[in-house]
Amino acid sequence: MFSLKNKTSIITGGGSGIGKAIALLFAKQGSEVHVLDLDENSLAVVEEINALGQRSSFHKCDVAKQDEVRATVESIVSPSKPVDILVNNAGIAHIGTVETTSEEDMVRLFNVNVRGMYNCMHEVIPPMKKKGGVILNLASVASSVGIPDRFAYSMTKGAVVGMTLSVAKDYVGYNIRCNSISPARVHTPFVDGYLHKNFPGKEQEMFEKLSRTQPIGRMGKPEEVATLALYLCSDEAAFITGCDYLVDGGFVKLNN
Repeated sequence: MFSLKNKTSIITGGGSGIGKAIALLFAKQGSEVHVLDLDENSLAVVEEINALGQRSSFHKCDVAKQDEVRATVESIVSPSKPVDILVNNAGIAHIGTVETTSEEDMVRLFNVNVRGMYNCMHEVIPPMKKKGGVILNLASVASSVGIPDRFAYSMTKGAVVGMTLSVAKDYVGYNIRCNSISPARVHTPFVDGYLHKNFPGKEQEMFEKLSRTQPIGRMGKPEEVATLALYLCSDEAAFITGCDYLVDGGFVKLNN
């Protein structure tokens, strides 16, 4: 079950955290994986996949720039090798209320988290229409509930859910499924960097405090999100489209 053999996957932001976990798992399940990332350190993920005997390629690409996304997709797609799966994982975070969020920050968040996903879907859907495929967008619990000091981030993740529903409806007739995943806090290098920057000397204390905001008592693991991503992108989920899935340790439903 959950085989991705003979499938081609594009994973944005696949160099670390959730994206890395998805890239490794998809490769393990037989998919040819194309990692799109701005960080050239993402080459390490590709090398790890190739060392396992699977096919993987790194593409340095700024998803916020449509011309770069178009050129990258054109370098991957061919008549004999369409794209089967697109995982829109690339995204950035921001801390601030509506008052403390600058216009520059709003534009920066929009360009990556919203325009970036639009650009990737805009370029991948035309070739995908020929035989169908799967699109999976990474949203957030911030799209469902109010989180303090996350104004711009919540705005972009709400847009992700909206785009997911729209694409699912517009392309269901082309056998293209589109879903999204909304994680709560997941322990990634970003979390460690955030704690080190904002709470020097109190990293462990704040880590435990943030972990307890999930009723289950801990942060999620990237691999746990990747497992759901695998299911939603596999043929076993062929009857699922237009849905947003919480992976949140009870954050949304049990904190009310």
